[in-house]
Amino acid sequence: METGGSLAHTIRKPTLTPKAIIHQKFGSKASYKVEEVEEPTQNGCPGLAILQKGPCLYRCSLELPDFSVVSGSFKKKKDAEQSAAQMALEKLGIRPSVDNLTAEEAWTDLIARVKYIFSNEFLSGLHPLSSHFKAALCRVGDHDGSIPASVIAICDGKLNNLCKIINPKVESHPFMVVSYIMRAATGLPELVVNPERQLSIRKENPYPPDVIESSVSQQSESITTMAIYIPCSPEKAVEPVILNISPKGYYLDVIAQKLGLSDANEILISRTIGKASSETRFYFAASKSYLLEMSSDLLNAKAVKFGGPLNARASYICGQDIYGDSILASIGYTWKGQDLFHEDVTLQSYYRMLISKIPSGAYKLSREAILAAELPLTFTTKTNWRGSYPREILCSFCRQHWLLEPVFSTSSIPKKASLELSRLNKKLKVSESAEQEVEYANGHDIVDADAKSVGMGSSFICEVKLYSKCQDLILECASNVLYKKQNDAVQNASLKVLSWLNAYFKDIDMPLEKLKQLANVFDIKFYPQNFSKEVVSCLSVENFQNHDTLGGKVPESNGISIPNDVVEDDVSSIDIEGPDSGVCPSYGSLLCVCYSASLVTKGELQKELLESAEEFEFEMGTGAVIPCLEAVVTKMSIGQSTCFYTELPSQDLVLAAAKDSANALAFLSSPCWLEYSIILLQVTEPPEDRMEQALFSPPLSKQRVEYALQHIKDSCATSLVDFGCGSGSLLESLLDYPTSLETIVGVDLSKKSLSRAAKVLHSKLTMMSDPEAPCKSIKSAVLYDGSITDFDSRLCGFDLGTCLEVIEHMEEDQACLFGDVVLSSFRPKILIVSTPNYEYNVILQRSNITSQEDDPEEKIYSQSCKFRNHDHKFEWTREQFNHWASELAVRHNYSVEFSGVGGSADLEPGFASQIAVFRRVFQPKEDDLHDDEGLACQYRVVWEWNRSKPALTN
Repeated sequence: METGGSLAHTIRKPTLTPKAIIHQKFGSKASYKVEEVEEPTQNGCPGLAILQKGPCLYRCSLELPDFSVVSGSFKKKKDAEQSAAQMALEKLGIRPSVDNLTAEEAWTDLIARVKYIFSNEFLSGLHPLSSHFKAALCRVGDHDGSIPASVIAICDGKLNNLCKIINPKVESHPFMVVSYIMRAATGLPELVVNPERQLSIRKENPYPPDVIESSVSQQSESITTMAIYIPCSPEKAVEPVILNISPKGYYLDVIAQKLGLSDANEILISRTIGKASSETRFYFAASKSYLLEMSSDLLNAKAVKFGGPLNARASYICGQDIYGDSILASIGYTWKGQDLFHEDVTLQSYYRMLISKIPSGAYKLSREAILAAELPLTFTTKTNWRGSYPREILCSFCRQHWLLEPVFSTSSIPKKASLELSRLNKKLKVSESAEQEVEYANGHDIVDADAKSVGMGSSFICEVKLYSKCQDLILECASNVLYKKQNDAVQNASLKVLSWLNAYFKDIDMPLEKLKQLANVFDIKFYPQNFSKEVVSCLSVENFQNHDTLGGKVPESNGISIPNDVVEDDVSSIDIEGPDSGVCPSYGSLLCVCYSASLVTKGELQKELLESAEEFEFEMGTGAVIPCLEAVVTKMSIGQSTCFYTELPSQDLVLAAAKDSANALAFLSSPCWLEYSIILLQVTEPPEDRMEQALFSPPLSKQRVEYALQHIKDSCATSLVDFGCGSGSLLESLLDYPTSLETIVGVDLSKKSLSRAAKVLHSKLTMMSDPEAPCKSIKSAVLYDGSITDFDSRLCGFDLGTCLEVIEHMEEDQACLFGDVVLSSFRPKILIVSTPNYEYNVILQRSNITSQEDDPEEKIYSQSCKFRNHDHKFEWTREQFNHWASELAVRHNYSVEFSGVGGSADLEPGFASQIAVFRRVFQPKEDDLHDDEGLACQYRVVWEWNRSKPALTN
């Protein structure tokens, strides 16, 4: 059987941050002041004449009693503060040391720490544990001043860290800390350790009266809070309990009584559930023989096995073994104040904790749409994603299952290499020498020095690794998919891991071979032995559903007949209300719906609202909602509404959504089903390239570039002007191929786009000295800020002009004006113009039509369709485009031929992107080309590159 590897690097214990050390030494006397600063922007593009706005930066000044320091500029405020603190430490001559204690040294420090905790000084402090001491001084009888050892174990982080140094097994057996504390206290004469089950410690001599008087303050009112009682037997129901704490009472004694114990000294307390700052914990009875044997061999000490039965439900949520009946409560003392913090833990809270252990449940909770949302199948764009990002969910999953933070490694691939890899369609392999890594270790971004040199136009891949707390490799995901953005690579790799884990949790009895096959689909390699130990051993939510509240019985509603108003696989019979607005969802659309989900009894006599949202957004076609909801919405248009029914989902999802658990349980005890009411509020069309990517490989944008490239080669053109160059995608792409071009020019109105184009072109052109550079013939490049309907004599008479997917962004009269200006005044030898074919939109926007061959004779384009982009002012049919281009050609002595990319001219509805190629019929006289040179230049040069002077400024 396969086993995992270990981390290549040593994971050291975290040390105190510079700011924490300053706080230890100076406390409130250290004053931080952060201010926003503006610094000159380094745009990385010499000669760019467009003012660039830099990122928001912060600088911190730290005032100490004897001196002050000022940090450098940072993107994050906290980094500026830490830098200032580090500067102060250097000035003070203090160097933070790494904790490399031996086990014996740690044991000595542990004894000293326990002794300090029971000191007068500690009692008067603001530590959460000191609040427990103060409350314990109000306990009656023999328990006066007696502190449960489990409280010391959970409240003092330093003790926990020392115990982990003494015995690394403490990491996986946290209750061993209690035993070490008890053993340390036994050796201190000033402390009294209670015998047998009494896991508590008190001082031999009481605190002085003045210390008690100045420290102890009683709560003025009684406290009532709700908790959850979880029986050990899965056949018994989970139920809420009320905790009533009197002003003089100790809350742990109240919890102990609910568990049938005499007092808090018999209780063990789990680690926190959820966030580290949370006070939500499990409480349960300690075993009679819990203490470790009094052996001098500290390193080989073993945790005592509990005699009672394992509480599977509590253990699953907690991530550590809980035995016997337990109480889940959110109560305790915090750093924020000496008052007792508390908040209700309801049945809904319990079930939300339960489903949060699974990736899909965590995503549902992040969206507050437990009954509607699903973990998406793909991460398309950051703009369209809703809810927690995949990387966040994966990090949360690792924390909840007590694994190390996931390790992310991204590699940048030069565009030339990525093109070759994509063309060969082989699995990506990057040699270590060519690899530029960006590591995300322990959840933090650590950028390799070489990563800063990544050039524009690179692609990224990402590898994810999950390790156990013992540093054993559990799984690794090495995706072979290239992404333009580093973040997209990280998010998609995270989503692959989440999707595979999700599939496992949905079928925990999946055979190993099937699990391996599924892992291959997601580019995952896992190590069964480690995976079984760290993940499989955790019981799934499915083990507990239908047992928690109904005594192990499956609700009768699971077997009732659902009305035939809608069936998930057949949505044709849905009753949709409201007029058809004609604006319908399509693949990649961002939808906004108003919905509600309710439990409905047979005959619709009663209804219980579970979940609703006034505005709920999701991306169509990514699996971001339950399948039946997406299938229904596909049939709707804006403003329409409908209602449909489904079988009940798993009981844990219903109760996690239900605000009133009692009512929901009453419904679940009788035949019922789930009713969804939907109103489609808004449809935001996907970007044009997203729709095109769904049908074309390579994308239409690349096909247009290849079309232009072929004409460059055929015509042996030496000069090219791109009208409406945008971010320079065409010009950038042309530099990846050997051509005859010597001069390239771009014109656009968008300064933001021109800035990006300048940076991309500068990055590539500065590498032209490389003998392997594909387009070494380029001698000059210029970018102009101006309108393509204005004439500028500097662009007159170029060999080739291009205007790809631009004219549709203009009003139709402006598009006609452009045609006249470019052919009458600029007069290129060849002009290539492309624009969307409106007739093809029905294929792009209808997921049920997947190819042109479906209905070759039917004029499907006669159906009403939306434009491909919200910024398009018009989109022409083939007839309209042919008419426009033909008239222009005749009027200005050009010939014109029609073609296109995406689709076929021989099949309806033609090409997805239609193209007109204008060719000058006769060679104008030299004087004709210079007739307009006396006119004022209309365009402004924003960037210029010349091989002889590569860094021209303006």
